[in-house]
Amino acid sequence: MSAFLGVETSLTGRRWLGPSGAADRLAEAMQQTTDLPAALCRTLVRLGVPAAEAETYLRPALRDLLPDPRVLKDMDTAAGRFLKALEKREKIAVFADYDVDGAASAALLLTWLRAMGHDATLYVPDRIDEGYGPNDAAMRALARDHALIVTVDCGTLSHGPIAAARGADVIVLDHHLGGETLPGALAVVNPNRQDETGALGQLCAAGVVFLFLVEINRRLRAAGSGGPDLMGFLDLVALATVADVAPLAGVNRAFVRQGLKVMARRARPGLVALADVARIDSAPTAYHLGFVLGPRINAGGRIGRADLGARLLSCTDPQEAASIAERLDQLNAERRAVETGVRDAALAQAETRGLEAPLVWAAGEGWHPGVVGIVASRLKEATNRPAVVIGLDGDEGKGSGRSVSGIDLGAAVQRLVAEGLLLKGGGHRMAAGLSVARDRLEPAMARLGELLARQGAGDLGPRDLRLDGLLMTGAATVELVEMLEAAGPFGAGAPAPRFAFADQMIRHARRVGDTHLKISFGDTGSPAMDAIAFGAFDTDLGPTLERHGGRRFHLAGRLEANSWGGRVRVQLRLEDAAAASN
Repeated sequence: MSAFLGVETSLTGRRWLGPSGAADRLAEAMQQTTDLPAALCRTLVRLGVPAAEAETYLRPALRDLLPDPRVLKDMDTAAGRFLKALEKREKIAVFADYDVDGAASAALLLTWLRAMGHDATLYVPDRIDEGYGPNDAAMRALARDHALIVTVDCGTLSHGPIAAARGADVIVLDHHLGGETLPGALAVVNPNRQDETGALGQLCAAGVVFLFLVEINRRLRAAGSGGPDLMGFLDLVALATVADVAPLAGVNRAFVRQGLKVMARRARPGLVALADVARIDSAPTAYHLGFVLGPRINAGGRIGRADLGARLLSCTDPQEAASIAERLDQLNAERRAVETGVRDAALAQAETRGLEAPLVWAAGEGWHPGVVGIVASRLKEATNRPAVVIGLDGDEGKGSGRSVSGIDLGAAVQRLVAEGLLLKGGGHRMAAGLSVARDRLEPAMARLGELLARQGAGDLGPRDLRLDGLLMTGAATVELVEMLEAAGPFGAGAPAPRFAFADQMIRHARRVGDTHLKISFGDTGSPAMDAIAFGAFDTDLGPTLERHGGRRFHLAGRLEANSWGGRVRVQLRLEDAAAASN
């Protein structure tokens, strides 16, 4: 495919790609049959939406997309045992992972149980002292005092710790890749078990927990009673789905759309407090979930107290919620400072090793285990390669990896565990955690790179910028933005629509803060339009546009509505630019 607008190498080093001829024809046909705007039709076609389903896609109904929970193996057993514990007033413990998905999953169960007049014990392991998932000591201690232990967002690979929970039944509600054998739990509800079809494999753990509660409520209704209204729980499911980078398609998309509406009602004290401390002054969006709220909740598990996120999300007291939110905000600031040092060192090391390999990796002495996952994400974004970052301490290293579309990192990590090159490891397609002996570090990473190369990781070029077509500034209206938003939310697996504005004149340009750029652009006889480019001065984008010297540019990015002074205007979230040939 030829480069869109002839842009082979943009100011950020990317090649621009537009819709194919076939996609353009499908978009034209959709526009003729639906009377929807051309820009929206191109977006829907790129998302794989047939013309006959366009109107339904723009108004997804959760009731039409929600799967029957009973299609998941062990769901009947898990639901029956949970209701028995409720009926007999047995003590229940919830063992949760320390990230957003684990915190939201735990909060779903704790909130539901509290509404039914039943408290539960929350246990979240310390990232540094205990590591990921159940451990023998914790499970043994919980089993002494509880009849039922429910692990959320963990447990599928925890054979030893679950065996250690003698005297208690264990239910696993998880979504991480399963091994060839399952642990000896009473039930393992996980769409990514090896004996599952994979049809629901895109659910995060909170999505699995939600389906579990749907089944519980169904059974209660069949018995003549009922449970809490689960629609009000979807803010937690939406938060976890976006923060865990689950693909926003099918039921996940419906979860997030409805969950954002629930969140906008500001009924959950923990999320209200966190939104306020993060200074969110507009209706929440998927961006807020993934890049504003999510990192703050994660900060507790990364460099603070591991259970802060789950406590915040299940909190009912606004004052307590405000206190926890403030602490998480402080921890997030500390996390950013720690991350910067590790990121710079990891990038320098990875560059020395080579950024064109199938795997980009770095390991350093004392790198904080709470930030290695974020730094791995930064390396992945910078190189378009799977990345692993490891913190070394004594004879062992603990690390996290992040992958790119089409490369299954979790399966490769599990293969290394089976081969004995890793002490522990697991995850899913896009993310994984691992532990490795110091003296096996080099051979383990070499083998991992080899496995990823077989999946094509070494053949990936620089990230292309995919665009949905051309727009004129006069066509970029608030109404168009609202219609495009109806095709969302956008995120993993469903990128936001991006458009190019060709041959534009830069009317004004000014630096904002240290790294951002604000511009106004347009063409002769057309209305001017504002654009903001975050981090523009980290690349050639900022300096080149700031010192444009009257030259004209092709500009590309995402449309968004910007409220200021009581007016709503469209602005471009500028992501890239290239000099216009004329």
